[in-house]
Amino acid sequence: MVVGDISTGTEVLVIGGGPGGYVAAIRGGQLGLDVTLVEADAYG
Repeated sequence: MVVGDISTGTEVLVIGGGPGGYVAAIRGGQLGLDVTLVEADAYG
């Protein structure tokens, strides 16, 4: 599943959507950063 346009670049790349990666991606978004979260399966 692809959400958003990643061809324009990103400020933060989070690899792994487990408990730590998911929270890191949310926090980056809260701080106004352009975040890309990469996960092979389901998030969380």
